[in-house]
Amino acid sequence: MGHGLYCVSLSPGEEPVNSRRVFPLCFLLIVTSAVARTPAKQVDSIADDLYELRLKQNPEFAYFLGLPVERHDALSDNSLETLAVYRKEEDRLLSSIKTIDGAALRDTPQWITWGIVLEDLESSIGLRVCAQELWGVNQMGGWQLGFPQIADLQPVGTDELRAQALTRWGKLPGFVRNEIDNLRLGLERGYSSPQSVVRLVIGQMNNLSEVPLDDSPFLSPARRDDDDQFAEDFQTLVTGEILPTLTEYRDFLQEEYLPAAREELSVTANPDGLDCYKASLRSYTTLNRSPEEVYALGKKTVEANRARVVELGEELYGVDDFAEIIAGVRADPDNRFSSKEDVLEFSREAVARSKRSMPEWFGRVPTRDVFVEPYPEFQDGTGVSSRYEPPRADAPGTYRITLYEPTEQRRGGAEITAVHEAWPGHHLQIAIAQELDDLHPMTRFAFNSGFVEGWARYSEALAEEIGLYETDTALITRRAWPARGMVVDPGIHIMGWTREQAVDFMAESGRSTPDRAKKTVDRIAILPGQFTAYDSGALELFALRAQAEEELGDDFDIRVFHDRLLEHGSIPLPMLRQHIEAWISEESAATRSR
Repeated sequence: MGHGLYCVSLSPGEEPVNSRRVFPLCFLLIVTSAVARTPAKQVDSIADDLYELRLKQNPEFAYFLGLPVERHDALSDNSLETLAVYRKEEDRLLSSIKTIDGAALRDTPQWITWGIVLEDLESSIGLRVCAQELWGVNQMGGWQLGFPQIADLQPVGTDELRAQALTRWGKLPGFVRNEIDNLRLGLERGYSSPQSVVRLVIGQMNNLSEVPLDDSPFLSPARRDDDDQFAEDFQTLVTGEILPTLTEYRDFLQEEYLPAAREELSVTANPDGLDCYKASLRSYTTLNRSPEEVYALGKKTVEANRARVVELGEELYGVDDFAEIIAGVRADPDNRFSSKEDVLEFSREAVARSKRSMPEWFGRVPTRDVFVEPYPEFQDGTGVSSRYEPPRADAPGTYRITLYEPTEQRRGGAEITAVHEAWPGHHLQIAIAQELDDLHPMTRFAFNSGFVEGWARYSEALAEEIGLYETDTALITRRAWPARGMVVDPGIHIMGWTREQAVDFMAESGRSTPDRAKKTVDRIAILPGQFTAYDSGALELFALRAQAEEELGDDFDIRVFHDRLLEHGSIPLPMLRQHIEAWISEESAATRSR
């Protein structure tokens, strides 16, 4: 609300305005204006602006978050000129949010909004040192993976929606050519993705180009619409502009980018690489831990897990050598799959079994289900890993499973991955977050791996407590792997680990084959810091639970504790600690007063 003199019209018969009436009326309006600018209102206003900014930056991302979309003709603008404009707005918003005392907002929805907005902006601005826009060749989350999904979500069915579809996808060639320009500039300035990653992306581009035209993911809008003219126009767009642009990008990577790209895995081979790693680590975990601290804590945790594996090996197999136990787990004929269909059916049964147990451990369970679906053949085996895709609109969530090399996968590992991705892992947590209607929509954009992946790792342990694992091998495999990411990620990026050293360290756990471990190394190389977030977050959750159990004693209720953890969505881990410790204090005080 603005300030100034506001004139008030009187109804017939009311007393005329005089000087004694003007001042009280003006004072009332100024008070109203002041109320409108309370810290809570300021936070909401800043969050409104940031929400609009993020939608402008990534308009297609709204589909994955279940957010309402007014128009469907926009495409991300990856030009450096537009990025500079966005960054100025980020700077303004960060300056504004820092003027607000978050502590004064405790116990209000705006406290959550304040914390998420602050984390979002600080993280994004901190990551500028990485210049990620100049080395965006990425086999884990590159545009070549995202846009085929977006095409499948593009609304059609009316003349207006058909026009918007043609407009959006007509912008894709420009996006790709901007990307090529950005990558060329990156090479000039010394930035690049590792050659091993570039080769994986070239493979993905080849697979995408080799899909028969009738099955091309980019033709999905035309296949889902019954207008013949639209189908003809859209196919002309795909064959005449989009597919040639994909070839142009692939050829650029093969002929120009790959020979000039860095051989080193570590991001420190890029300019300001050490600062980039620190910023990325901070962004993924939301914790202020140095790489060295993460590495040391990871090694300590891995050793504790190894000791427990040896104890289990003695109990189950009468063997006390770690390597021998892991070899036995991998060789166990009851732990193997025979086919892709076997992997898929087993995983679907594991997800269904887990879902039935949720009401006993959670007061709130999401209403939407999760389905298990394989990757399309042109993506599976290209470096992508199993993942969770959140519900969209009225659709369920999807556990997207890799069926690559089925005979090399193991039942114990498949059980662990199923609970990690679905129930009680990603699906339960993210679907609940989508149903929270008392929080600002900006919080839907909030995704920090420390919380999200930490919860999924915590869920792997919780699943054992619930009794969800049907294989003994899952009990061993679950302990052989955790916290290795906290070691191998900084190992690769700042400790000078070789590819072979990293592969051996991960393969030792038995969770993956050497071939899969090699792909994981490339994942770590292109997402510096992200692999540490799983156990960095899980260790925080385990610590908070232990604290709650100790301080609340017999009054500790696991269902209430889980609801408190999840009731604000994906919040920064320091904020989560404040929230849980406040709840513990309140519960303790209530107990003492009884």
